[in-house]
Amino acid sequence: MAAEWITALARYADRLHATAGARHHVASPLGAWLLLALTGAGTKEENDLEDALGVDPSRAAEIADELLANPHPLVAAATAVWHTEQVDPDALTGWRSALPQATTFGPLPGREELDDWARDHSYGLIDRFPIQPSPRMLLLLASALATKVKWTDPFEVEPASRLGGDWAGLSTVLRSPLHTHEAFIAGSPAGDVIVHAADADGLTVVSVAAAAGVPAREVLAAAYGIAPALVTGRPGGISLFDLPLGETPLWTIREERGHDHRREHVRALLPAWSATSELDLAADPALGFPAAAGVLGRLAGSPDPQFEAKQVATARYSRYGFEAAAVSGFATLTSFPPEAPIRHAELRFAHPYAVVAVTAQPDGPWHGVPVFSAWVTEPDEVTD
Repeated sequence: MAAEWITALARYADRLHATAGARHHVASPLGAWLLLALTGAGTKEENDLEDALGVDPSRAAEIADELLANPHPLVAAATAVWHTEQVDPDALTGWRSALPQATTFGPLPGREELDDWARDHSYGLIDRFPIQPSPRMLLLLASALATKVKWTDPFEVEPASRLGGDWAGLSTVLRSPLHTHEAFIAGSPAGDVIVHAADADGLTVVSVAAAAGVPAREVLAAAYGIAPALVTGRPGGISLFDLPLGETPLWTIREERGHDHRREHVRALLPAWSATSELDLAADPALGFPAAAGVLGRLAGSPDPQFEAKQVATARYSRYGFEAAAVSGFATLTSFPPEAPIRHAELRFAHPYAVVAVTAQPDGPWHGVPVFSAWVTEPDEVTD
């Protein structure tokens, strides 16, 4: 994949995580980005959508197609587009043909079926679809990403007192093995940061910490810069010999004499963690969903639709592995008419009544001609 779109995804991640602030949360910016990529399939000159995606919408659709057509063995990925009876499927033909081939397309399922879809495509980690169907719905787009992996070499366990800091009250924490996990100190726009990478033979989970007080947004941006570089070609870490001996809030460096061809040894201490979050993807227009709603509204024949966009994500990082899933939903909604009194009537033909059969022929002599008539006094039983 070209670095261009990875950089664009990092910018998108910056915007998405900013909506959650510094609270404990997990998200899949890629999952939300894929929804916009589906929207942009076959569209041109959608400037607001391109600004959110960071690439041309048609290019984003191609990227989504490449990802879905060539699934990673450790990451389950799925997308879907559903429509209601209020939308003419024929009006969506051009857009549908530009969607990734692996995208499910069809009538909108019911609530239970949507929940089943979320469960089936998240390895059972998410059991409810984030958006539930309603009579107002026109189109519903969905993406799901999931992984469950075991570390190539599991962590060791240490007393939490060795970690110190805010989490010294824990009983135990994780300690990286000496040689099989990567750990180093690196320079970044967020200052010097500590980096740990655990590998699952095809999936690498990278943890990055900066000095206390550095905003979460800056640390996440640093992590989005370091993590891809670790996989495509290790970023340059700072040599321990270029740093002073002693203790800082982020690391301790000591020196001893000995015979070892490997002159630098780095291990990491970090806590196990888990998180489940629900994010409102409509919280910031910069995430692109107002623009996407406009595109879908024109396709569905509703020029100014309302919309709903949400993501539910969950993750668990433990001694032996990592599991995570995210299901994202984006629905365009039609407005209800203003509320007003509504009356219902049931008409009962329960005594003799008249019937007249009239022909219709707007441009001919038979227009409005009563042809048959009757007075009904003896009704029959209803039969097949």
